[in-house]
Amino acid sequence: MENSPSILFVVAAALTNGKGEILLQKRPMGAQMEGLWEFPGGKVDVGESPEAALVRELAEELGIIVTAQDLVPETFASEPLGDRNLVLLLYRCTTWLGTPSAIYASDIQWTLPQDMADLPMPPADYPLVRKLQGI
Repeated sequence: MENSPSILFVVAAALTNGKGEILLQKRPMGAQMEGLWEFPGGKVDVGESPEAALVRELAEELGIIVTAQDLVPETFASEPLGDRNLVLLLYRCTTWLGTPSAIYASDIQWTLPQDMADLPMPPADYPLVRKLQGI
């Protein structure tokens, strides 16, 4: 039996405001894929549920408080990433406490789904953008 690639689970949030805009963050300089726009989120740690990981990541990256009950599964994407396979789980969130700020990212911006395809983003994010544009 061949060794199958390991799977890297990553969670992301489509934080959506009352105008239908979604918050994107810009990866900081020095980070892998620096300067690209992405949905906030990050890796799921061993023993952590995807929802718990996203609650943690949103607090760390944006300084906002989200509960797992506020996260609604939206879609996912799968992308080869070297010797691993990235599985990106996207949740929609319309309720949070605090004002998002760029703690980890070099910048944040609210963007309508139809304008996201014009931004430089990691390859795994584009299928998510297409799904959001269709909603």
